[in-house]
Amino acid sequence: MNRYPLWKYLFVALTLVVSITYTLPNFFGEVPAVQVSPLKTTARIDTSVMQTVEQSLKTAAIAYDGIFTDTNSIKVRFRDTDTQLKAKDVLNKALNPDTDSPSFILALNLISDSPAWFTAINALPMYLGLDLRGGIHFLLQVDMPAAINKRLDGQLGFFRNTLRDKKIAYSGIGRDGQSIVIRFRDADTREKAQSELEKATADISLKTSESAGEFRLTGTLTAQALVETQKSALEQNITTLRNRVNELGVAEPIIQQQGADRIVVQLPGVQDTARAKDILGRTASLEVRMVEAHAGDPSARDYDPAKIDAAIKGNVPFGTELFYERRGTVSDPLLLSKNVIITGERLTKAAPTFDSRSSQPVVAVELDGQGARIMRDTTRDAVKRRMAVLLVEKGKPEVITAPVIQDVLGGSFQITGSKTPREANDLALLLRAGALAAPMDIIEERTVGPSLGAENIKIGFHSTWIGFSAIAVFMAAYYLMFGVISIVALAVNVLFLVALLSMLQATLTLPGMAGIALTVGMAIDANVLVAERIREELRNGNTPQAAIHAGYDRAWGTILDSNITTLIAGIMLFLLGSGPVKGFAVVLCLGIGTSIFSAVVVSRCMINLLYGSRRRLDKISIGQVWREGAEAKEKA
Repeated sequence: MNRYPLWKYLFVALTLVVSITYTLPNFFGEVPAVQVSPLKTTARIDTSVMQTVEQSLKTAAIAYDGIFTDTNSIKVRFRDTDTQLKAKDVLNKALNPDTDSPSFILALNLISDSPAWFTAINALPMYLGLDLRGGIHFLLQVDMPAAINKRLDGQLGFFRNTLRDKKIAYSGIGRDGQSIVIRFRDADTREKAQSELEKATADISLKTSESAGEFRLTGTLTAQALVETQKSALEQNITTLRNRVNELGVAEPIIQQQGADRIVVQLPGVQDTARAKDILGRTASLEVRMVEAHAGDPSARDYDPAKIDAAIKGNVPFGTELFYERRGTVSDPLLLSKNVIITGERLTKAAPTFDSRSSQPVVAVELDGQGARIMRDTTRDAVKRRMAVLLVEKGKPEVITAPVIQDVLGGSFQITGSKTPREANDLALLLRAGALAAPMDIIEERTVGPSLGAENIKIGFHSTWIGFSAIAVFMAAYYLMFGVISIVALAVNVLFLVALLSMLQATLTLPGMAGIALTVGMAIDANVLVAERIREELRNGNTPQAAIHAGYDRAWGTILDSNITTLIAGIMLFLLGSGPVKGFAVVLCLGIGTSIFSAVVVSRCMINLLYGSRRRLDKISIGQVWREGAEAKEKA
């Protein structure tokens, strides 16, 4: 009656072993580290960079505790901050010999001090939020007027191409503040142009006017288009920031909207404010320009070595700029037009794939409607010419690719030239992450020191421990052995919860610690229900074995109902909340699951081991059992 089959005991034992294994990394703490990440688009983390790091540290006689790599960074672990700072200077000189144009970012960081075999089985500590770990908080203001101006510049090019395509003559077109002004020589042509432009776009409101015999058409963004532009700029900048910060491997950054035009960025564990600004400064914009001359592919129409040689010597033609396309260790000089065809805001998708005919790695690109029209009009007469894609970082443009146009391009096309799938993936990442819709300024910055975070952890841990101890004293005094077993089950519940948070790599914040303390208080509820139900069965005259079986069986429905109602509230908090509220909701929902398992399965397992093997059981240690109409009778 009160015996589990062997597989249930083995299952509970396995869950305990796994939980202990995945909980242990949280007790090793963190140690200083130097994180090396690529700054330039041409820089990559590879074997040669790893060798440079190891050799530089060895030459400088700097002892390190381990080197860890991933696709985007190298982390070197040290025993103390003095060694960390010394190593950073040494590695900076080795990896960035040109101080005016560094290729790598070297940031001070904190990483887990757990043994390597834990990492090998993916047993990692929980991420700690800014309030527990320390770190840096930024509030950025998005320049919305710049976003609107960029949108108007795109519309200006679109209007110019539309009028040219419809063969409608105009005497001038340009920007006047936040308006587009088109001038015509007669009213009939103006009316025809207005009709065609209104068919082509609904985002611009067109009005006619006359001045000094000149017929004008003035276009302004509609109210709906203004709202959409501002919303799109904010969302695109958030996505760009997230991609850039994630690329640098910052653990669980918080990047979210605040108000109509501000973005909050929190970088837990980052100690160096200057380097954190470098991370944010990496946000870039994307530009596409036509190649006017190059000395690379002779089959391309713009092949002109003589013009390239003249430009290198300083004779750069008017309206062009000299750039270099980097291909491994080779740099090809290019003359690019200063006229920007499209910017990154027109990019909707960039994904690595393989060409169906050649099976070569390519990047599939998709543009929005206006970007597709501009690209189609531009490339119609530019087949076999080269088109350059530039990434502009901190005001410095750099050519990341310059493929030959094989056919007229539209809303979807492929960028060829990648030799490996990794190159195609890197290019797609740059295309996606490089599109910044509007510039941003840091208007607020705060630093939370590690000591303050440690104090918050201490306070949270003590509050949970005090609550646990108070519950333990009450349960042991009131329910005796059943109370002790309930406390063990409660401790197992906390173990399961911490293990789950570690497995999910969730971020623990102060509200999350409050969720753990709340879970401890709520989880004992189920044990109380079971104990009281067993007491009730004993009062009704059942044998101890039958009372235990009926107590767990009949308390299950009540336990399930009470926890489901709390789970619904937790799910609503997660769906409707944000930031710290979501963190609290995650811990609450996970705690409900672990408390049900520990109270019903784990405690029953221990009760079965203690009492289940006894055929003749006269009494159980569950405290006073008061019988109605009789004196108290102790079953102890």
